[in-house]
Amino acid sequence: MTKAKSGPKQGTLIIIGGHEDHDGDKVILKEVASHVRNGKLVLATIVSHEPDGYLEKYQASFAELGVGHVTELYVEDRTEANDEAKLKALDDVQAVFFSGGDQLRITSQIGGTPVVDRVMEIYRSGGVIAGTSAGASMMSDTMLVKGTSGASFRVGDVRMAPGLGLLPNTIIDQHFAERGRIGRLIGAVSQNPRELGIGIDEDTAIVVEGDQFRVIGSGAVYLVDASGATYSDVTEADTRTTLSIHDLKLHVLSSGDRFDMVTRRPVQG
Repeated sequence: MTKAKSGPKQGTLIIIGGHEDHDGDKVILKEVASHVRNGKLVLATIVSHEPDGYLEKYQASFAELGVGHVTELYVEDRTEANDEAKLKALDDVQAVFFSGGDQLRITSQIGGTPVVDRVMEIYRSGGVIAGTSAGASMMSDTMLVKGTSGASFRVGDVRMAPGLGLLPNTIIDQHFAERGRIGRLIGAVSQNPRELGIGIDEDTAIVVEGDQFRVIGSGAVYLVDASGATYSDVTEADTRTTLSIHDLKLHVLSSGDRFDMVTRRPVQG
């Protein structure tokens, strides 16, 4: 089995499957707020084609949790990602929260720009990078862009692109159980067996610190590991053929469970 490379250990990633609770206990937003304290949080609405309304919603929720300084970063196109004013919005920031939308907008609009460099600096200096829905998918090395939802997977159904690589050697999918995405995540890791597939339900998140993460929220997290697969017809089958793969490993975790990404095993005790 290929071991995952250790990423930066100074910061925290909070990767959310979408539709996090804003009205009840706000478990996931409370986790984000606990890392921000009296600091500044930037809501990055880059993934959204129509970001109106996002800021007010998150400002209200975070204000109830004691985070009073929430501002917005929106980048219309790549030229803006080099704008000094956009970079200044990330000064003295404790957390960056990427909203939902279209994950390809993140990589196409800010990938390889000073904005991403600044986000990485915030993370490596001990800050928090959070992302929900599309903002979760962009965290991985290989980013799931599109794919047919359903129980089975047909070879050729999935489209992938490079992500921002905040969480190395992973492929992340979101709205997981709600949209029946187990098939497409299996398809993705069958094409990239060294990468760990992570499927996250709605109102559920993983909190990544160092080489381990813990699960919070009301749903489940699914770990799909194809590193030990003994057979796959992904390279041989017609694009209309249902994928066949043998000796795939699956873990299902719920709130409070922990997982080690180096050993690719749940942490006991």
